Amino acid sequence: MTEQPSSPTGATSGPAANSAAVPGARAPAEQRPRRAIASFFSYAEAERAVDRLADLDFPVERVAIVGRDLQMVEQVTGKMTLLRAIWRGALSGAIPGVLIGWIFGLFNWINPLISAVLLALYGLIFGAIVGAIIGGIVYAVQRGERDFASVTMMQPQHYDLVVDEEVADEAARLLGMGV
Repeated sequence: MTEQPSSPTGATSGPAANSAAVPGARAPAEQRPRRAIASFFSYAEAERAVDRLADLDFPVERVAIVGRDLQMVEQVTGKMTLLRAIWRGALSGAIPGVLIGWIFGLFNWINPLISAVLLALYGLIFGAIVGAIIGGIVYAVQRGERDFASVTMMQPQHYDLVVDEEVADEAARLLGMGV
Protein backbone atom coordinates (compact mmCIF):
# COMPACT_ATOMS: atom_id res chain seq x y z
CA MET A 1 0.00 0.00 0.00
CA THR A 2 1.36 3.45 -0.93
CA GLU A 3 0.76 6.53 1.12
CA GLN A 4 -0.12 9.91 -0.37
CA PRO A 5 2.42 12.67 0.34
CA SER A 6 1.11 15.18 2.80
CA SER A 7 1.82 18.76 3.69
CA PRO A 8 3.30 19.73 7.06
CA THR A 9 -0.25 20.14 8.37
CA GLY A 10 -1.13 16.59 7.40
CA ALA A 11 -3.51 17.46 4.54
CA THR A 12 -2.86 16.03 1.11
CA SER A 13 -2.52 18.39 -1.78
CA GLY A 14 -2.75 18.31 -5.55
CA PRO A 15 -4.91 16.09 -7.75
CA ALA A 16 -4.45 13.09 -5.48
CA ALA A 17 -6.25 14.88 -2.65
CA ASN A 18 -9.35 15.46 -4.78
CA SER A 19 -9.52 12.05 -6.41
CA ALA A 20 -9.07 10.25 -3.07
CA ALA A 21 -12.38 11.61 -1.79
CA VAL A 22 -14.46 10.57 -4.81
CA PRO A 23 -13.22 7.72 -7.03
CA GLY A 24 -13.20 8.72 -10.70
CA ALA A 25 -13.67 12.43 -9.95
CA ARG A 26 -11.91 14.92 -12.21
CA ALA A 27 -9.56 17.49 -10.75
CA PRO A 28 -10.96 21.02 -10.37
CA ALA A 29 -10.61 23.36 -13.35
CA GLU A 30 -7.76 25.29 -11.71
CA GLN A 31 -5.56 22.17 -11.60
CA ARG A 32 -6.19 20.80 -15.10
CA PRO A 33 -3.81 21.95 -17.83
CA ARG A 34 -5.63 24.35 -20.14
CA ARG A 35 -4.87 26.13 -23.38
CA ALA A 36 -6.29 29.29 -24.95
CA ILE A 37 -7.71 28.47 -28.38
CA ALA A 38 -9.24 31.85 -29.30
CA SER A 39 -9.31 35.47 -28.19
CA PHE A 40 -12.20 37.94 -28.59
CA PHE A 41 -12.62 41.67 -28.04
CA SER A 42 -16.13 41.35 -26.58
CA TYR A 43 -17.78 38.97 -24.15
CA ALA A 44 -20.66 38.46 -26.61
CA GLU A 45 -18.26 37.06 -29.22
CA ALA A 46 -16.75 34.63 -26.70
CA GLU A 47 -20.23 33.63 -25.59
CA ARG A 48 -21.24 32.93 -29.20
CA ALA A 49 -18.17 30.70 -29.63
CA VAL A 50 -19.09 28.64 -26.55
CA ASP A 51 -22.69 28.45 -27.80
CA ARG A 52 -21.42 27.17 -31.15
CA LEU A 53 -19.38 24.49 -29.37
CA ALA A 54 -22.48 23.50 -27.38
CA ASP A 55 -24.50 23.25 -30.60
CA LEU A 56 -21.82 20.91 -32.00
CA ASP A 57 -22.11 18.64 -28.91
CA PHE A 58 -18.71 19.62 -27.52
CA PRO A 59 -18.37 19.09 -23.73
CA VAL A 60 -18.66 22.78 -22.80
CA GLU A 61 -18.05 22.06 -19.10
CA ARG A 62 -14.40 21.85 -20.14
CA VAL A 63 -14.41 25.44 -21.48
CA ALA A 64 -13.88 28.75 -19.67
CA ILE A 65 -14.11 32.37 -20.77
CA VAL A 66 -11.28 34.32 -19.16
CA GLY A 67 -11.20 38.13 -19.15
CA ARG A 68 -7.66 39.46 -19.64
CA ASP A 69 -5.94 42.84 -19.26
CA LEU A 70 -8.34 44.34 -16.76
CA GLN A 71 -8.77 48.08 -16.52
CA MET A 72 -10.72 50.06 -13.96
CA VAL A 73 -13.40 52.28 -15.49
CA GLU A 74 -15.11 54.95 -13.40
CA GLN A 75 -18.24 56.15 -15.18
CA VAL A 76 -19.39 59.56 -13.92
CA THR A 77 -23.16 59.52 -13.46
CA GLY A 78 -23.75 63.15 -12.59
CA LYS A 79 -22.94 66.17 -10.46
CA MET A 80 -23.24 65.66 -6.71
CA THR A 81 -25.19 68.30 -4.84
CA LEU A 82 -26.30 68.46 -1.21
CA LEU A 83 -29.85 67.55 -2.22
CA ARG A 84 -28.65 64.56 -4.27
CA ALA A 85 -26.38 63.40 -1.40
CA ILE A 86 -29.31 63.56 1.02
CA TRP A 87 -31.56 61.68 -1.44
CA ARG A 88 -28.98 58.94 -2.03
CA GLY A 89 -28.38 58.66 1.72
CA ALA A 90 -32.12 58.36 2.36
CA LEU A 91 -32.44 55.58 -0.22
CA SER A 92 -29.46 53.68 1.10
CA GLY A 93 -30.82 53.94 4.65
CA ALA A 94 -34.44 53.12 3.78
CA ILE A 95 -33.72 49.78 2.13
CA PRO A 96 -31.95 48.10 5.06
CA GLY A 97 -34.37 49.82 7.45
CA VAL A 98 -37.40 48.25 5.80
CA LEU A 99 -35.76 44.81 5.68
CA ILE A 100 -34.67 44.87 9.32
CA GLY A 101 -38.08 46.14 10.45
CA TRP A 102 -39.87 43.45 8.45
CA ILE A 103 -37.68 40.68 9.90
CA PHE A 104 -38.19 41.87 13.49
CA GLY A 105 -41.93 42.10 12.85
CA LEU A 106 -42.05 38.43 11.91
CA PHE A 107 -40.95 37.53 15.45
CA ASN A 108 -44.33 38.64 16.85
CA TRP A 109 -46.16 35.37 17.57
CA ILE A 110 -49.64 36.87 17.98
CA ASN A 111 -49.99 38.79 14.72
CA PRO A 112 -46.81 38.56 12.65
CA LEU A 113 -48.23 39.98 9.40
CA ILE A 114 -49.48 43.28 10.83
CA SER A 115 -46.44 43.79 13.03
CA ALA A 116 -44.08 42.92 10.16
CA VAL A 117 -45.71 45.50 7.88
CA LEU A 118 -45.84 48.11 10.64
CA LEU A 119 -42.22 47.61 11.70
CA ALA A 120 -41.14 47.59 8.04
CA LEU A 121 -42.82 50.98 7.60
CA TYR A 122 -41.17 52.34 10.76
CA GLY A 123 -37.82 50.92 9.57
CA LEU A 124 -38.30 52.59 6.20
CA ILE A 125 -38.94 55.97 7.77
CA PHE A 126 -36.21 55.71 10.41
CA GLY A 127 -33.66 54.34 7.93
CA ALA A 128 -34.43 57.10 5.42
CA ILE A 129 -34.04 59.81 8.05
CA VAL A 130 -30.76 58.42 9.41
CA GLY A 131 -29.44 57.79 5.90
CA ALA A 132 -30.33 61.33 4.77
CA ILE A 133 -28.57 62.83 7.78
CA ILE A 134 -25.44 60.73 7.21
CA GLY A 135 -25.49 61.49 3.47
CA GLY A 136 -25.68 65.23 4.16
CA ILE A 137 -22.90 65.08 6.76
CA VAL A 138 -20.57 63.12 4.45
CA TYR A 139 -21.21 65.60 1.62
CA ALA A 140 -20.54 68.58 3.91
CA VAL A 141 -17.32 67.05 5.28
CA GLN A 142 -15.94 66.56 1.75
CA ARG A 143 -16.18 70.35 1.11
CA GLY A 144 -16.40 70.09 -2.66
CA GLU A 145 -13.50 67.65 -3.05
CA ARG A 146 -15.59 65.20 -5.03
CA ASP A 147 -18.64 66.91 -6.47
CA PHE A 148 -19.70 64.07 -8.73
CA ALA A 149 -21.29 60.65 -8.43
CA SER A 150 -19.82 57.69 -10.27
CA VAL A 151 -19.92 53.94 -10.71
CA THR A 152 -16.64 51.99 -10.79
CA MET A 153 -16.26 48.71 -12.67
CA MET A 154 -13.54 46.41 -13.91
CA GLN A 155 -13.48 45.79 -17.67
CA PRO A 156 -11.34 43.25 -19.53
CA GLN A 157 -9.70 44.34 -22.78
CA HIS A 158 -10.22 40.93 -24.37
CA TYR A 159 -11.61 37.50 -23.57
CA ASP A 160 -9.75 34.22 -24.07
CA LEU A 161 -11.56 30.97 -24.71
CA VAL A 162 -9.65 28.45 -22.59
CA VAL A 163 -10.18 24.70 -23.00
CA ASP A 164 -8.81 21.61 -21.24
CA GLU A 165 -5.61 20.51 -22.98
CA GLU A 166 -7.00 17.05 -23.82
CA VAL A 167 -9.82 18.47 -25.95
CA ALA A 168 -8.29 21.78 -27.09
CA ASP A 169 -7.45 20.55 -30.61
CA GLU A 170 -11.02 19.34 -31.13
CA ALA A 171 -12.48 22.65 -29.88
CA ALA A 172 -10.18 24.64 -32.17
CA ARG A 173 -11.16 22.43 -35.11
CA LEU A 174 -14.88 22.87 -34.41
CA LEU A 175 -14.50 26.64 -34.23
CA GLY A 176 -12.36 26.69 -37.36
CA MET A 177 -9.47 28.33 -35.52
CA GLY A 178 -6.75 25.95 -36.70
CA VAL A 179 -4.03 24.77 -34.37
